[in-house]
Amino acid sequence: MATNPTTPDLAAVGSAAIAVIIPHYNDVARLARCLTALQPQLAPDVELVVVDNASTDSLDPARAALPGVRIVTETAKGAALARNRGVAETSAPVLAFLDSDCLPAADWLAMARATGARTDGDLFGGRIDVFDETPPPRSGAEAFEAVFAFDWRGYIEEKGFSVTANLVTRRDVFKATGPFIHGVSEDLDWCHRATAQGFRLATAPDLRVGHPSRQDWQALRKKWLRLTREAFKLEPSRAAWALKALAMPVSALVHLPKVIASPRLMGPAERFCGAATLIRLRLARMVWMLRQAVGGRV
Repeated sequence: MATNPTTPDLAAVGSAAIAVIIPHYNDVARLARCLTALQPQLAPDVELVVVDNASTDSLDPARAALPGVRIVTETAKGAALARNRGVAETSAPVLAFLDSDCLPAADWLAMARATGARTDGDLFGGRIDVFDETPPPRSGAEAFEAVFAFDWRGYIEEKGFSVTANLVTRRDVFKATGPFIHGVSEDLDWCHRATAQGFRLATAPDLRVGHPSRQDWQALRKKWLRLTREAFKLEPSRAAWALKALAMPVSALVHLPKVIASPRLMGPAERFCGAATLIRLRLARMVWMLRQAVGGRV
């Protein structure tokens, strides 16, 4: 593997202390941004591997952002399968999962090391802050995401899982729990399987990444359609799923005050757009879920 004189070897298998695993598919500009942020943080005992799901876009910008970066190809599509491949391609005792569209903080790798050494848990979810890639004012999708996207602490403390966009664990925990499963909400499923075996989930607020907000309705719809499909596969009862579907309009009304009063939104226009998107999305999810409950496809 060719390396740049200013870039640490990323690292020889068997000598690493921590492995950074980044799944990727056709989002090269954001991947390059992620790698650029990681470059000054790297050290010789870091295994960094990008697992590409056979992108059709050229990966040259990513290679230019971090000369010597190791990129392996996983032809079986899905972030879960890419993460599993990344684990198999590395050997370090600490695993740090990061998404290619995330922007890690300047001390992210140092915090990942410190997190991996903690004794008060076995898997750790880090902080995720949403940021906009477009100038203000926010679109309805961006306003919705500013209020609701990535409630990382609530996921961990109330729902018992951490998203894999910013997750640190140990290899022995991963081996005992088993691989991520494609087609379901893999982060929720994996964390629940881990904690069911007695492994402890904890917060890591100093482990910080930024995640771009979805910019428009189509991007937001795509995200939630995927999440709805994945969540349905973990629901044992169609009747219970139908009841959850019928509760969607009520949940929109319950959450309207959160949008209207949110300090993250600027002015009445953003609040109106955010509220309208909340209602539109919850109604769409109701329709999708009812279709699933009666055996239809979405």
